Amino acid sequence: MSTSSSTYSAPLSSITAGGFIKLIGLLLIALGILGMMVAAFGGEAASPVSTGLTGIAAVTAGGLMYIWQVRRQKSVAEQNNGAWQNDMTTRGASAWVTGVVLTGFYILLYWFPTTLHGLVLAVEPLSQWLRNRPADHWFLYGTFYTLAILVMGVHALLKYRNSNYHIIRTISVMFFQLGFAFLLPALLLALNQPEFYFSYFWPLKYDYLFPGTVSYLIDNGAALGVFMVFWGAVLSFIATPILTYYFGKRWYCSWVCGCGGLAETAGDPYRHLSDKSKKAWQWEVAIIYPILGFIIITTLVLWINSWSEGRLLGNLSSGFSSTYGFFIGAMFSGVVGVGFYPIMGNRVWCRFGCPMAAYLGLLQKHFSRFRITTNGGQCISCGNCSTYCEMGIDVRHYAQQGEPIIRASCVGCGICAHVCPRGVLKLENGPRENRFAATPLIKRSDVGILN
Repeated sequence: MSTSSSTYSAPLSSITAGGFIKLIGLLLIALGILGMMVAAFGGEAASPVSTGLTGIAAVTAGGLMYIWQVRRQKSVAEQNNGAWQNDMTTRGASAWVTGVVLTGFYILLYWFPTTLHGLVLAVEPLSQWLRNRPADHWFLYGTFYTLAILVMGVHALLKYRNSNYHIIRTISVMFFQLGFAFLLPALLLALNQPEFYFSYFWPLKYDYLFPGTVSYLIDNGAALGVFMVFWGAVLSFIATPILTYYFGKRWYCSWVCGCGGLAETAGDPYRHLSDKSKKAWQWEVAIIYPILGFIIITTLVLWINSWSEGRLLGNLSSGFSSTYGFFIGAMFSGVVGVGFYPIMGNRVWCRFGCPMAAYLGLLQKHFSRFRITTNGGQCISCGNCSTYCEMGIDVRHYAQQGEPIIRASCVGCGICAHVCPRGVLKLENGPRENRFAATPLIKRSDVGILN
């Protein structure tokens, strides 16, 4: 007769300390989402401030707790494990649901902002404290956008914690979004100055050099407004070519830009979904450069019409501007650019639609010192570099041939070099001489073992 006895363990007794932290994080996220839903749809049943603002804080805290525990317990070699097995990162059902929710949010934001009134009220105290004026749907969007970069920036810092380059790069995009794209514009409004984003400029912030915007800044900002116009013009036409000559487009696309900042943080889990096919590259070239041309023509047409006091082109110039604003500024950069992260990867807007990326890309390819050099003799054709290139570049092809990667679309994020197990790739700002020269490869005929 057996004398062994069985013991009963409580359902939570097997949860480790790390598992408990993850559980608490998920619980906070769930409660936070519930609070924001009550703020959005609860009407007068509950205070939008107490439910919505508390919900936003709970989602933020819960997300940080969950990310910290999940990423910290993985070694640096395991950070990408399961990328092609996870339903969320392989265009599974949860990815499609996320994409629909993001797309729906942008549609409401741009064309039905009154539906977000409850959430706007939730951030009213924050708006009054920062800007000394009532909140609107754009302040709500800026708050969500900044929190997404900060929270997922922690995710990126933990994921790439063994690389100083990626740590500094991630801190940089977090700093510019929080400081230059959120707090500084709010401070300007609090001081009754025109709202201005110093980290955005033409042609990305296309209206900053439109005559109407220039007049508004000068008339309402006085000397500061003149500086804002001067800042935008200098950054667009002087600083951008100089910085791109030395550092390639990465100085902006991967270090400063808010669009790139969101892609490198919140969009990082989806970077492997970018299309690497030749057809995708052909579409990229066919779309992005005409968009750059369109904004150049639009800017010129607006100024011509302004100088002629509307006699030359009439309402045609405003038609150009509104057309660009609807199809490119709203539909492409917002609805498609972010809403399609879980389906098409994290750089849809940067790759196919951003006029700033097109402008920087032309400078990078033809006038820059930047390139990614390859040590072809060490390449084992594992394909990690191509898989995790968010811009859809077949990096492995270049590495196999020992050719440097000099592509207009490359944003210099450096993930290809980070995931290479052999150290084949290296980001360089070398001299332009022999910039396209390939690394000499050892051929079979050069060995001569049997001779």
